[in-house]
Amino acid sequence: MAQEEGGVTDNKQQSRFELPVDGGTAVLQYMERNGALYLTHTEVPREMEGQGIGGRIVKHALEEAKSRGMKVAPWCPFVRAYINRHPEYDPLVLEGE
Repeated sequence: MAQEEGGVTDNKQQSRFELPVDGGTAVLQYMERNGALYLTHTEVPREMEGQGIGGRIVKHALEEAKSRGMKVAPWCPFVRAYINRHPEYDPLVLEGE
């Protein structure tokens, strides 16, 4: 599991991006299929909610997909809301998602 910029790691064995925070680990679970990242679930420790942690990990995942030339499927409602607030990521979204 390689450490990446901003403290986010891609734990490929568990198919999730991870960000250690006080009180635990924030995660963004994904499935990688047919050259796309299906972003399925974001979770932040309750005591750290509302501090931008979820946004940091989602942004990292989107930038990772972009740098790898991948599309994303925002199945997680939090990820979908993030993309709605940051339309610069619209081109990454798989058609029909």
